[in-house]
Amino acid sequence: MSGTNRGRSILLLDDEKRQRDIISMILRGAEYDVTALGSPVEALQSIEQGGPFDAIVCDLRMPLMDGIEFLQKARRMRPGQVVIVVTAHGSVPTAVEAIKKGAYDYLTKPLDRDEFLLTVERAVEQSDLVRENRLLQAQIRKDYSLEAIIGEHGRMQELSRLVRKVAPSDLTVMIYGESGTGKELVARALHLLSPRGSRPMEAINCAAIPENLLESELFGYVKGAFTGAISRKKGLFEQADGTTLLLDEIGDMGLPLQGKLLRVLQEKEIQRVGSVEKIPVDVRIISSTHRDLGELVRSGAFREDLYYRLNTFPVSVPPLRERATDIPLLVEHFIRTAPVPGHSVRKAAPEALRALKEFSWPGNVRQLKSVIDRAVVLAEGNSVELKDLPDEILDAGMGSLISSEFDLPLEGVNLEELEKHLIRRAMERSGGVIAKAAPLLGLSYRTLQYRLQKYGFSGASEDSDASSFA
Repeated sequence: MSGTNRGRSILLLDDEKRQRDIISMILRGAEYDVTALGSPVEALQSIEQGGPFDAIVCDLRMPLMDGIEFLQKARRMRPGQVVIVVTAHGSVPTAVEAIKKGAYDYLTKPLDRDEFLLTVERAVEQSDLVRENRLLQAQIRKDYSLEAIIGEHGRMQELSRLVRKVAPSDLTVMIYGESGTGKELVARALHLLSPRGSRPMEAINCAAIPENLLESELFGYVKGAFTGAISRKKGLFEQADGTTLLLDEIGDMGLPLQGKLLRVLQEKEIQRVGSVEKIPVDVRIISSTHRDLGELVRSGAFREDLYYRLNTFPVSVPPLRERATDIPLLVEHFIRTAPVPGHSVRKAAPEALRALKEFSWPGNVRQLKSVIDRAVVLAEGNSVELKDLPDEILDAGMGSLISSEFDLPLEGVNLEELEKHLIRRAMERSGGVIAKAAPLLGLSYRTLQYRLQKYGFSGASEDSDASSFA
């Protein structure tokens, strides 16, 4: 254990000086930083002013304030504070009560040195887990807060306004939007802004699970309910009791299960598969879909009564192609947060950004993020260039070359002449650099090099600007 505990802080509280000195010596021998006190009042002051400690070791029997009262006050000051109680053999029932009140563990006197240090070590590890969990929760709040929904377009501003309005209520919300637009991000922002936001949100993709399995995932099952049900299992509704449940792609749920879901929403209770017991649940429902539920109702594929239950407060997430003005903001964000350690990319070059804005983005924001992550990996400098973008985006950008910008003499020109004209204009636009012109034409470097030779062009440069091109 030598050297592993430096910087780890332990608060020791024991009103008996001899016992306090012995335990302090053991802890300091293991290289813990020890604050040893004999007064619960002083210990609480120390927690308030300098805590939390990595672990607290306190005696259970003390005058003025016993260990259980101290434990409760300490954890009110510092929720999650890890506390070990030490007691005499005759007070084990009291120590068990301390566990119920939130103590991490208890030890009986006389202390066994090795057992004591092992317990302290595990308590410190538990403290680390508590700290990491808090940091994770803080990061989740940052990643899924309303501020994480990036966009200055009017429709995104209206979406943010609606989310803020409805989040504090318990209304069921239906989120409409194409795949990849960020429907789950909106759902998590709704949850985090609600009174239920301190607990994790549960979620399930109704389109990703077969209908016969989806029922048991939602409602749970009892042992023997079906082949393979070897034990009882809670469903998502039970797990989401007191919090929020996202039913993603609700439009893909089959009619039989829709009826059972409607009963849950009406009665606020569920039945596990294979059971007649009714279990009350308090769950806020948020649903999402890329489909037109109104059309599904008209075709008979979705229950009208369930539709009105779920569609109490509809919101729509616009596709990326309808808010192209937000693409520069999204690109900047995705470059900054790209999962590429140590990358030096800071921006997208103007030509690359123009191509990104002109693309139709069938996969929406999710597709844009994937493109930028890939481009950051490929980028050789501090900016994403045209050559770093996928062929599908460069191919789509070919249309921009056939425009008034190039003054193409389309009338009476054969395909070979048109191709020569496009190549000439692309080379002029790129300063005669093949590596820059090739992406403009949606061609590989070698293909463009071949065609330049084929048509007898001169003045091309492999990697530097050419002063002329003919």
